[in-house]
Amino acid sequence: MSNLSILQRPDGRDWNQLRPVHLQLPFTKAPAGSVLAKFGDTQLICTVSIEEGVPKFLTGSNQGWLTAEYRMLPASTIPRQQREFTKLSGRTQEIQRLIGRSLRAALDLTAIANYTFAVDIDVLQADGGTRTGGITGGFVALKAACDRLMAEGKITKSPIRNAVAAVSVGLLDGAPILDLNYQEDVAVSVDLNVVMDSTGKLIEVQGTGESDTFSRSQLNQMLDVAERGINELLKHQEL
Repeated sequence: MSNLSILQRPDGRDWNQLRPVHLQLPFTKAPAGSVLAKFGDTQLICTVSIEEGVPKFLTGSNQGWLTAEYRMLPASTIPRQQREFTKLSGRTQEIQRLIGRSLRAALDLTAIANYTFAVDIDVLQADGGTRTGGITGGFVALKAACDRLMAEGKITKSPIRNAVAAVSVGLLDGAPILDLNYQEDVAVSVDLNVVMDSTGKLIEVQGTGESDTFSRSQLNQMLDVAERGINELLKHQEL
């Protein structure tokens, strides 16, 4: 990490500093939980709707389910994104599956038997970190939905086991940097997305050598940086 002291980030942040985080709850009226989540210039609407019943493969299992959908709105980027309808891109499918897996890890599914939580993550403005932002903001909306279900007397205890948050880390000139914006995301040699819960356990790690390989030591450094950032995000989630 010898070159961290001379590292200049586009927005002036320190190498281990998150972008400004803003979570507005509630944001819309219809869903059980809704959040406007901002991470720097990345902005997302995260909502959770609750439906009675579960998918057929869970019939008779005495547990509930959570599913997620993720979309980049057409004007979220330059140039304009084409709107995705029935044919989803591989990227979209990968991200919404990641969000679903991550948020299911937060739940005791037996505590929401016969309910399905539908999580929708819609990107209003993209500047890197939309998948990690969707998980972090999505958890806040999920907790709000669980609280509402309890307040209505439909469940007797909160199904939330642990809070969940996610962040990106990259290697730039061999040094780890936290919470990449788009300009940094395309410049780093290694890109890592880390999902953790509030007990410090890893839920998912997605690491790619974009233009270079990386060592076990560098992976450990990136995980340490990610853990610090996620601990800060967990505090932001305590609205």
